[in-house]
Amino acid sequence: MIIVLLGGPGSGKGTQAKKLINKLGIPQISTGDIFRAALKEGTPMGLKAKTYMDKGDLVPDDVVIGVVEERFSKPDLDKGFMLDGFPRTVPQAEALDEMMSRLGKSIDYAVLVDVPDEELVSRLSGRYTCRNSDCGTMFHVMFNAPKTEGVCDKCGSELYQRDDDTEKTARDRLAVYNKQTAPVSDYYAKQSLLRRVEGVGPIEEVYARIENALT
Repeated sequence: MIIVLLGGPGSGKGTQAKKLINKLGIPQISTGDIFRAALKEGTPMGLKAKTYMDKGDLVPDDVVIGVVEERFSKPDLDKGFMLDGFPRTVPQAEALDEMMSRLGKSIDYAVLVDVPDEELVSRLSGRYTCRNSDCGTMFHVMFNAPKTEGVCDKCGSELYQRDDDTEKTARDRLAVYNKQTAPVSDYYAKQSLLRRVEGVGPIEEVYARIENALT
């Protein structure tokens, strides 16, 4: 089985991905993992990607696809795999289809862990960190709230919100996702491959919905 896993930042798709690959017995593939492996092995496409990365430039879609195609040639993927965090744009999805066709493969399902935007903002902007660098314990107002607001349970130090955990940062991340990646869901819906799963609720409930969508 070949699955593309989709979902906005904070949707919990990473947690669900781990449960799914354990259940299905297939590898999870992310572009980050692929790039790190390609750079370490010094593959032709990995070296080409490095020339862009060394300059701080975005790696072009054709090079990203090239690196992915190198990974797809490995025998551990013969029984299937899950793509997590790729494709990020419709052009990448189109290029992925062309590449899969060349390799004689096809996507079985695209699973979208669907969470409303305001819920995502709450999840992304609710994290607080202990200011004591020797402690550094993290809390979340929704999932792991401190016993006393603004105070670390472990050492009693003040809790603060890092720049990348603020509501503004969360909304900025979500805006990029909605512009670039959300249209990928429509792309797969037009191919009747999309399975939309409600992502609000306990982890096990969301996972049960995903399993149900795949059967």
